[in-house]
Amino acid sequence: MNQASAPVAAVAEGAASAAGSVLAGASRALTWSRRSRKPLHPEGAVVTGGLLRTGGDGSAGVPWLDTRGDDEVLVRISRAIGLPRALPDIHGIAVRIPLEVGFADLLLASTGLGRITRFVLTAGYDVRRRPLTTLLPYRGPRGPVLIGARARDDRLDPNPSFDLLWSTGLGAWVRFARLSVSDVAGPDGPVSFDPVLNPLPGLTFHPWVRRLREPAYHAARAASGRQTEQ
Repeated sequence: MNQASAPVAAVAEGAASAAGSVLAGASRALTWSRRSRKPLHPEGAVVTGGLLRTGGDGSAGVPWLDTRGDDEVLVRISRAIGLPRALPDIHGIAVRIPLEVGFADLLLASTGLGRITRFVLTAGYDVRRRPLTTLLPYRGPRGPVLIGARARDDRLDPNPSFDLLWSTGLGAWVRFARLSVSDVAGPDGPVSFDPVLNPLPGLTFHPWVRRLREPAYHAARAASGRQTEQ
C-alpha cells in the first residue's frame, strides 16, 4: 500500500469498525426481540445440493473458480426479514462446500447484476425470480471478486438450479458453476454459515469487510448459542 492510500484505508477500516459495532448491536436486539435462533434469515430450508464447477480459462486467477470440480453441498434457502409469505422479502442462499480440510461457506442475497445493482439488496416473492450476489467483494489475486447466482430456466429439471458467476470489480460476469438443489422447502437445521471464518479457497476478505461483517456474525452466534461448525 502506498503512502497516499494509507490514510484512505485507515478511514475505511475505522468506519467499517464503527458500522460493524452498530450491526452487532442490531443483531443482538433482533435475536432477543424475536426469541429466534437467527436475527436475520430466521426461517429457512436446509437441503442437499450439487455444485458442478465447469472451469474456465484461468482469468480469475483463483484455482477454485478456474478449475473443474464436483461436490455435494449443503444449501440453506431463506427469507432475510422473515416477513409473511404474501409480502416480498430479501432472499438468501447459503452454501457449505466441503474442502480437503474443513469447509467453505458462500452466502448470497438477492440483488441485481448491473454495475450498481449488484451491490443493492432487492426484495421479491421467490428466490428464483431475482439474481443474487455476495454483495461485498472478496479480495482475489487480481483485484476484488464478487460471486453471483442466477436461476436457470430449465423446464426439464424438476428441481431448481442456478448458474454461479464471478466478476472482478464492475466487470462482466463469467459463469463458472452450476448449483442444483434438491428442493426449496424442507426442515431448517441448526447449521450456521459464516463466510468470514470459512472463505472460499484462494479468496480472502479486505480488512474493512471483516470489520464490517464479523461483529454481527459473532453477536448473532453468542446471543442465540449457535456454533459455526456442525
